[in-house]
Amino acid sequence: MIKRLGRQPWVLSAVGSVLAGYLKLVYHTNRFTIEPKGVHEETEADLPVIVAMWHGQHFMVPFAKPSSWPAKVMISRSADGEVNAIAARKLGLGLIRASGGRNARQIKKRGGMRGFIEALRALKDGFSIAMTADVPKGPARQSGVGIVQLAKHSGRPILPVAVATSRSIELNSWDKASVNLPFGRGAIATSELIWVPSEIEDDALEAYRQQVEDGLNKATTRAYEIVGRADG
Repeated sequence: MIKRLGRQPWVLSAVGSVLAGYLKLVYHTNRFTIEPKGVHEETEADLPVIVAMWHGQHFMVPFAKPSSWPAKVMISRSADGEVNAIAARKLGLGLIRASGGRNARQIKKRGGMRGFIEALRALKDGFSIAMTADVPKGPARQSGVGIVQLAKHSGRPILPVAVATSRSIELNSWDKASVNLPFGRGAIATSELIWVPSEIEDDALEAYRQQVEDGLNKATTRAYEIVGRADG
């Protein structure tokens, strides 16, 4: 009964609203540093971009972009995804409800192809797209190739982004989700833009997939270092 109650739309809406309010509290009560300095201004000429993030480190990423950048975020159609979607909408982001998979059956079940086409259209219309690079449910922090395919077919670059706070609670989930806490220090770190040539053959995408993985790990490690932590 509790599980059924937790899937009721009004419950999901309430939880999503509370989550959005909580994330705003965390953002406004942490002293944030952005690195490298001037990254927003330098990226303006390359907009729209595909923002890459890791599962479990994604809660504060909506605050990593200037409010003037139109953006949509790709979120799964699961019940957990519904809560995140409600929170994202309240934080001013557009939505694409889909997620990837490691095989054709998973991609079809999760609406991956429809989401891919919707993301291509949104990029063409000038929206930056935020999406997790690793595929649920694991292995965590191992990039899939879907984000690389999106960069190849859209002609837009991938921007690896990580956000960390000095205080957080780590959950025992597959992605070791980090619940950021208020009243501390925060960091937003990015790595270099990754451009994927449109003419490259699919069997050569592995090098770019590895670049995404390395770029996200570099940004994550740096974000944690800035707030004085070595466990990023």
